[in-house]
Amino acid sequence: MSDPRASFTAVLRRWALVTSLGLVSLGGLGASPAVVAEPATRPTFKIESGQLVLPGPVVFETASDRLHPQSAETLAYVKAFLDDKPAITLLRIEGHTDANGAPETNQALSVKRAAAVGRWLVGQGVDCKRLIAVGFGGTKPVADNATEQGRAQNRRIVFAMAALRDRPIGGMPVDGGGAVSSANLCVRYIPPPT
Repeated sequence: MSDPRASFTAVLRRWALVTSLGLVSLGGLGASPAVVAEPATRPTFKIESGQLVLPGPVVFETASDRLHPQSAETLAYVKAFLDDKPAITLLRIEGHTDANGAPETNQALSVKRAAAVGRWLVGQGVDCKRLIAVGFGGTKPVADNATEQGRAQNRRIVFAMAALRDRPIGGMPVDGGGAVSSANLCVRYIPPPT
């Protein structure tokens, strides 16, 4: 027989994820988005080519910058990484799209998605000054855009180390050459009512 406290805790965690993503309005209650519970065990982190290797994808609704609920676990992992690595003073959130559609539309969408991820992290307590949201549109594919599988791989969010102890890494510009979001991540994000 399962422990009812464990079931209740699981329900509370799911509720925290749903409200933190702005999928439920708490209208008029003056409540702020719930903070996702810290994992019980400290995760291990892997960095390859200056990028955080993620446990899963960051997923959005189609043609939108609205985060899908399944992204919460991956984004909580990114938050845990930043909490564990204070020497990483600037993390670049890169939005990438596939090549379908107009390049201008893809560019704008990639910037909006990167900013949405930044707002989520700030809402979970990450210092906004440690994040820079940039978009690359479809200019940096990692797979063939001629196949659905390739396009799916190209639609991604990348977390790249941009500065270590307030110094740009590798002499590269901290924006990585992408279009920087004009969204101010330091302004508290309040999701729109549903």
